[in-house]
Amino acid sequence: MKSVEHIVLRDVDIQNIGQLEVYEKQGGYQALRQILTQHTPEEIIDLVKRSGLRGRGGAGFPTGAKWGFVPKDTRPQYLIVNADESEPGTFKDRQIIERNPHQMLEGSIISAYAIGANVAYIYIRGEFAYGARVLGRAIAEAHQRGYLGQRIFGTDYALDIYLHRGAGAYICGEETALLESLEGRLGMPRLKPPFPAVVGLYNKPTVINNVETLANIPLIVERGPEWFRQYGTEKSPGTKVFSLCGHVNGAGNYELPLGTPLRELIYEYGGGIPGHRAVKAVVPGGASAPILSADHLDVGMDFESLAQAGSMLGSGGVIVIDETACVVRAAWKMIRFFKHESCGKCTPCREGTYWLSKVLEDIERGGAREADISLAGNIASQMVGRCFCPLGEAAVSPVLSSLKYFQAEYEEHLRLGRCPYPNGVPASV
Repeated sequence: MKSVEHIVLRDVDIQNIGQLEVYEKQGGYQALRQILTQHTPEEIIDLVKRSGLRGRGGAGFPTGAKWGFVPKDTRPQYLIVNADESEPGTFKDRQIIERNPHQMLEGSIISAYAIGANVAYIYIRGEFAYGARVLGRAIAEAHQRGYLGQRIFGTDYALDIYLHRGAGAYICGEETALLESLEGRLGMPRLKPPFPAVVGLYNKPTVINNVETLANIPLIVERGPEWFRQYGTEKSPGTKVFSLCGHVNGAGNYELPLGTPLRELIYEYGGGIPGHRAVKAVVPGGASAPILSADHLDVGMDFESLAQAGSMLGSGGVIVIDETACVVRAAWKMIRFFKHESCGKCTPCREGTYWLSKVLEDIERGGAREADISLAGNIASQMVGRCFCPLGEAAVSPVLSSLKYFQAEYEEHLRLGRCPYPNGVPASV
């Protein structure tokens, strides 16, 4: 196993890094001091652009470019930290929040300074009760130490950060639905454009960054964009935290350079598959990402390579499915999740997720007709490009991708009139 330098998961290497005193001894908040006392906002935006840092929440949009979109002639501006981690198979932000909150806070303050914001909000998933307590304590410590509030480091810059707990809706991870929720309305997505960078919170310019994205910022400032770019690939620089779960011996978070082969992640870091069974399928980027087959184990875990393979990096939640599992059942479970979490605003998503769930249930439980396999594909295909927000597009991923690589397994369900894996073991075994 290769030795990897950790950037956002420094808690793995440094005991009690979440305590302010320990974080300070490791150079914590010195990047903030450097930025506020020596650099203009424009310089920090340029630095982050040169680092090539891309958003780690799913879309992979260049972070520095997003900051640069904020109009300078409209006040106030806002920063929002998207800590509403709800993607199935993903648990990286939770570890950052609970184990090393000050690194994320420092990155948030630097980001707020870069865009000219004097108020920031952390929108945290409602179920993260412990994480919310940890963050609340960290914010209070930062205020007490003078890293938040008025005249930070004796400069004219002031910033207040407020913690806001969501109510458990997956859709609020979508940035415009998050804005609606933060303003006190029902969490439903807004029409884009205008984009939040121009018309966001309270109709003012707003930057929304993911927890992992912001946790990279202090070390990029401290060590420079060239240091950051030594990891990863040319178009996907840096490291990425992969949440590895499913049929693996060593489930957990692994921070590795972008471009690391999927096979290496599963076998070298994850310890392989229990019982030395074979991999059947992998979801490489959370439930929103299309399923890949075992033929894709040598794909690089970066934005471009996964897109070329027909999937996406997404949130980095890697779900491994071995040969004893039913792919149809896995796809049905994922579509049930999206059906439950659909906000119901648009007809294709509201109706499509319902009918997809119904058809896949019939196939899995043995009540399907011969035409139901093509019916599932037709429903999913009609949803593509017609939904109001990315949730509907994500919902069809497990259906279309499982049909692409595992249609024979769907047909086996129809031939037997039941699931071929009733006890987790193929009927032929």
